[in-house]
Amino acid sequence: MGADREAGTDADRAAEAEAASLFGLAPVAPHRVAAYGDHRDQVVDFYLPDAEPAAPVPLVLLFHGGAWRAPYDRRHLSPFAACLAGRGFVVASVEYRRGARDEAGKAGKADAVDAVETAEAGSAAGPRAGRWPETLDDIAAAVDTVPGLARGLALPVDPARVVLAGHSAGGHAALWAAARHVLPPDCRWHLASPPPVCGVVALAPIADFTTARELRVCSDAVDQLLDGEERAPDRLPLADPAALLPTAVPTTLVQGTTDIDVPPPVAEAFAAAARRAGQPVRVVRVAEAGHFPLIDPTAPAARTVAEEIAHRARPARPARPARPARPAHRAPSPPSPPNPPKSVR
Repeated sequence: MGADREAGTDADRAAEAEAASLFGLAPVAPHRVAAYGDHRDQVVDFYLPDAEPAAPVPLVLLFHGGAWRAPYDRRHLSPFAACLAGRGFVVASVEYRRGARDEAGKAGKADAVDAVETAEAGSAAGPRAGRWPETLDDIAAAVDTVPGLARGLALPVDPARVVLAGHSAGGHAALWAAARHVLPPDCRWHLASPPPVCGVVALAPIADFTTARELRVCSDAVDQLLDGEERAPDRLPLADPAALLPTAVPTTLVQGTTDIDVPPPVAEAFAAAARRAGQPVRVVRVAEAGHFPLIDPTAPAARTVAEEIAHRARPARPARPARPARPAHRAPSPPSPPNPPKSVR
């Protein structure tokens, strides 16, 4: 027990140091800000490449994490968004409605330290996780609207190379948004066909709700998003990415092996569900990385993430035309017999 407790303490200290590194970075101002809806949280920050690209570049729709709770917003993801833009992407960092600090719906103000402590504390008095159905309304609206906004702003985006990406709860957003065509036709978020994206890269995602609930990830955030344990049976099939497989959308999961916020079994459960459904999923495990290094541009893990996003953003190779089959070697046919003489009338 003593050794286990000491190991747990070491893991906690490592996680705290990783969080301090990320949240110690100064927010980076976007190049453009646009609204994709009427609510104050329905906004998106655009980050552009350092130099004007010679040709249109991929668009990364990026969703922040924070267990769907109000103290976290897109600002803590801004250094990573700027880092991706520096690698030649146009990045759209999406804000969306999260859970309120109290039942009256007042989010209040919290600095980055408060946000980290709130996410880790797990007390019932803390901010609620998510709003049903508004959180999912916003994710769906952003994916449907933001690529058009980017083109309307004359940003140099290639509409054929849109990648959905997100961290933690934002990883759930990316996976869920790629699966809306699997939802029942009468569902408010249903799409008739897969979204026009070339791939998903989900970072330490809350990807399998059943496993996340069993592990009480982020202090029972999933049950709060679903608006109570009693509503979970009806809402899980609509909100759980692992229940919406296969999607046919190329998917990558990036997971730190020492993550104690969203532990590896959550991503592993999603990957196992995908295999059972017949959908190949790429799983990239980053050794000795916890939850936050994946989006910390000062950490090596973030470079791995950027490479995976670049991989998913590559245009599909055109299929090579099939070569005509060579005729099988045959023995020469015997000469045909001469035509019989025509009958004489």
